[in-house]
Amino acid sequence: MRTVLRRPDFRLLFGALLASMAAESILLLALAIWVKDLTSSDGLAGATIFAIIAPMTLAPLVGWVVDRYRRRPFFVAANLGTAMLLTPLFAVRDRADVWIIYVVAALYGLSYLTLSATLSGLIRQLVPSELLADANGALQTVRQGLRLGGPLAGAALYAAVGGWLLTTLAMVGFVTAAAVVGLLRVAETEPAAATLRWPAELGAGLRHLAGEPALRRALLGYGLGSLVMGFSESLIFAYVDQGLDRDAAFVGVLVTVQGVGGLVGGLLSPAVVRRIGEVGALAAGVTFFGPAALALAWPDLRLGVLALLLAGVSLPLTMVGLATLIQRRTPPRLLGRVAAASEALVSGPQACSIGAGALLVGVFDYRLLFVLVGVVTTAAGAWLWRGRRLSPPPGTPAGVPSPRRPHPAEHLTPDATRR
Repeated sequence: MRTVLRRPDFRLLFGALLASMAAESILLLALAIWVKDLTSSDGLAGATIFAIIAPMTLAPLVGWVVDRYRRRPFFVAANLGTAMLLTPLFAVRDRADVWIIYVVAALYGLSYLTLSATLSGLIRQLVPSELLADANGALQTVRQGLRLGGPLAGAALYAAVGGWLLTTLAMVGFVTAAAVVGLLRVAETEPAAATLRWPAELGAGLRHLAGEPALRRALLGYGLGSLVMGFSESLIFAYVDQGLDRDAAFVGVLVTVQGVGGLVGGLLSPAVVRRIGEVGALAAGVTFFGPAALALAWPDLRLGVLALLLAGVSLPLTMVGLATLIQRRTPPRLLGRVAAASEALVSGPQACSIGAGALLVGVFDYRLLFVLVGVVTTAAGAWLWRGRRLSPPPGTPAGVPSPRRPHPAEHLTPDATRR
């Protein structure tokens, strides 16, 4: 990871993303708390998260727009646009203004999807293929580190001074990211003009995901795991209340433990990708979630701490494995659409499972549900592991499956699928 951080261009991008990710980490939880404070409704507060996730349905359109522009200027414009879309929050005063928060949350979700898709292409342009896992691992380490304190800091700021300061700080973070990325010098050419009808252009990312064997297996396996992983968002409260007989605030302690595991996973993930390949790293991440969930079915704090450390390690492994696989197996002209589509295909099932978990925990014993989560994620991880040779570690001389034959309309150069 130190190798990629020695590159001046990546250090500049890293600093910009540190500012934008800090803004993101203090903003997300605070928006839901703001709605809760104005309405006293848990359901309306939870709907804020749904508003952020809902724009994922626009992933094909977002990816198509991203692929129409050069990455660096588009990333700068998207960060400035994100800062501007937060300004309506200064008008929020009472319950009648809650709709403003929902609108901003939905627009922020759209912006998050746009920035993620653009970032994937920007990293690929800046970093050699052999350092992509290190770059993604460095960013995941920062993201996991910010999860330790960012949401709590945002909640504390809101409680102390209200939403106006929180909004100001988030805007400063995004403007700073835009200013720093604006200093980057990246050799970019104008994207090629569209060669297909617009419906075919919109669906090109999904077709690539379906046609490339390693990506197809990665998304199917991770999607299966995501269908139950979200249950844990609700189950952890039942674990603390019913299992450990502690106050709900103790969840914050366990989330911190999970964040420590996330830091470890972020640091280890580049080495794991180099050792077992991208699909192998993704398989390890999904599989690790299985025994962690099974351990939480037994209400013992010492076992719970180990389980949450393991669950924390699993997340960056999956994220780094999937992100690196997409960057290496996607032609540049499709990368925005593929990155946006994959984000939607992962986040969609996870959002549904969060809602389903909230309903099921009121009907079934939380321990039984944790067992279900453990069994399904272990099975999904095992299925992914069987396909690990679809993306062998760098330097593997033999047994490497050939990538899919590109569609003529993609106009790929001979080395476009693997840089």
